[in-house]
Amino acid sequence: MTYEPLHHKYRPQTFADLVGQEAIAQTLTNAIRSERIAPAYLFTGSRGTGKTSSARILAKSLNCLSSNIPTDQPCGVCDVCFGITKGSALDVIEIDAASNTGVDNIREIIERAQYSPVQCRYKVYVIDEVHSLSTAAFNALLKTLEEPPKHVVFVLATTDPQRVLPTIISRCQRFDFRRIPLEAMVGHLLKIAQLENINITVEAMTLVAQVAQGGLRDAESLLDQLSLLSGQVTVEAVWDLVGAVPERDLMDLLQAITSNNPEAVLDKTRKLMDRGREPLIVLQNFAGFYRDLLIAKKAPNRPDLVALTAPTWKALCEFEGLDISTILLGQKHLKDSEVQIKNTTQPRLWLEVTLLGLLPDSLQSQKSVAQIPEFRVNNQPAKPESPKSTGLATPPQPSPSANLSQKEQTPPSPRENPQPASPVSAPAVSAQAESVTPTTQSTVVGQQSELEQVWQQVLDRLPLPGKALFSQHGYLLDIKGQIACVGISSPQLLNNYAKPKLASLEAAFQEVLQHKVKVNFQVGTATDSQSTAQSQTSSQGTTPPSLEVKEDSAANYQAKPSQNQMPSQVPPQERIEANKKDSTAERTPPSVQAPSSWQEDELAVRSDTQAVAIAAKRLADYFHGDIVNENGDLELIEPEIPQPPAQDIISPAPEPEQEWEDDDYVDF
Repeated sequence: MTYEPLHHKYRPQTFADLVGQEAIAQTLTNAIRSERIAPAYLFTGSRGTGKTSSARILAKSLNCLSSNIPTDQPCGVCDVCFGITKGSALDVIEIDAASNTGVDNIREIIERAQYSPVQCRYKVYVIDEVHSLSTAAFNALLKTLEEPPKHVVFVLATTDPQRVLPTIISRCQRFDFRRIPLEAMVGHLLKIAQLENINITVEAMTLVAQVAQGGLRDAESLLDQLSLLSGQVTVEAVWDLVGAVPERDLMDLLQAITSNNPEAVLDKTRKLMDRGREPLIVLQNFAGFYRDLLIAKKAPNRPDLVALTAPTWKALCEFEGLDISTILLGQKHLKDSEVQIKNTTQPRLWLEVTLLGLLPDSLQSQKSVAQIPEFRVNNQPAKPESPKSTGLATPPQPSPSANLSQKEQTPPSPRENPQPASPVSAPAVSAQAESVTPTTQSTVVGQQSELEQVWQQVLDRLPLPGKALFSQHGYLLDIKGQIACVGISSPQLLNNYAKPKLASLEAAFQEVLQHKVKVNFQVGTATDSQSTAQSQTSSQGTTPPSLEVKEDSAANYQAKPSQNQMPSQVPPQERIEANKKDSTAERTPPSVQAPSSWQEDELAVRSDTQAVAIAAKRLADYFHGDIVNENGDLELIEPEIPQPPAQDIISPAPEPEQEWEDDDYVDF
């Protein structure tokens, strides 16, 4: 006799035989009794929940020859019922939509539906996995599905109703098949085991139902495999057959991790590997065990939410080794490691590394690494930190002598003829120099150090090729809000290598700063950021002008503006007098400065009215004209144009006089 699998042998033959679908069975039974047959039905649900079986029961109920009208109790022995069971009935057509997806297949069904049934009352079309049909095939079926011939009934079955067109669903009566409850499945499997004389414990049968995850066909297939074992079927036999990790081993591994014993973790993992367990299966089972532990912590009265035996569930409810946050962090660690174990060539090695990462000490270190300090960039000045806290050398503080010009710090030249300083004027100058010491240098250095810290953390999160490129040739110039400016040392590197890695660089910035950052590239070096910061602070007026102490011929120190000071900050008369004193002390070589530049400098320090008068006079002299006012009268303006000091006048050096000797006279 031909062998018949259990899931075929014990397929339900009536609606009363459906397991765990009482509501659907009652609805269809009442529809048949009252002869309210819909033109189309849609059966949805996961695998092994009774969709195809219900379609066949419906076809038998409509066409059973033992009754003159549709009946909810088909005989199962007439030619029609027997043909439907074997799949040989002429008027009940089962179509696999996965292999008949085109519009031509649907057109053929529509054409054949116009003919009357040969043997049955109704011609039933059962289209399995209907979500595999194309959009054109669905649209071709719409009209016939809404108004089919009176003798045609469509039954559409699918495991993915989201892929079915809403217009198709609206034309069908929808029935959602739920997963088989655990108690109903265990009871049905025990009946089968009793009829088939299968020696299996109740705990093992419960485990079979849990492993099936609501699919009755899967449970019956697994029971069929277990029936081939000799002796009594236990829980360990079920775990060995399905290739999963037993609950006892998972519990022992969890206790080893909780006790923070890496040697015990490695030992138990090695035993699982020696027994033939796949590393990926071990990881997935242990991740599910962490989930069951979390449910035991939060809902100890809901054992129906987990696929565990009663002793293991009780042990998890009494387990006190891990808190909720540690369980969640460990589950995240297992999830992140699954891809590594799945794709690596050394899954055993990485499984051991992953399980060692679940130790409490390792999880605490991961928590500390995950905490990223907050940086304030271009928002407010950073607070100065001590060298002990930062580990960096403290920048030298500016002193009053740093504001003096380099001319004072170097020894005076012999031509300057310095005089001893006056005891009254020198302390006054020192006090004034201290009062105008720059105060923004430490702020600029602090912001620059923060930029360097952010840049270093961004580099640490880049992959290896990008990290090498940006660490050697890239610099973080500035960050303003959600825009970061990164400098690249050369245009070739910017166009060929830096721009293709823009996405990874922005992802690294987002990971460090905890918000989206747009990166703008430009050609620049590390010194550009320092010069930019200094120029910003100087434009805000925060850097006071430094003073320059010059030795004068009057034997006193006199404060003079340095090169950083604008000429408008010194009164014109004092500047002219100072230039006159310098001219008496020494003469500037002719190559130092031209008269035209000196006149422009003097013009800049005068008032606006006098500057306009000087410009108007020069313009009138150039065109040989006169200056008139707005009334048309001649305006006699004689602006006083100062003469350049003596050292600024360019004049050729006098040639030395030639002395004649007696031998040089020639007699004519």
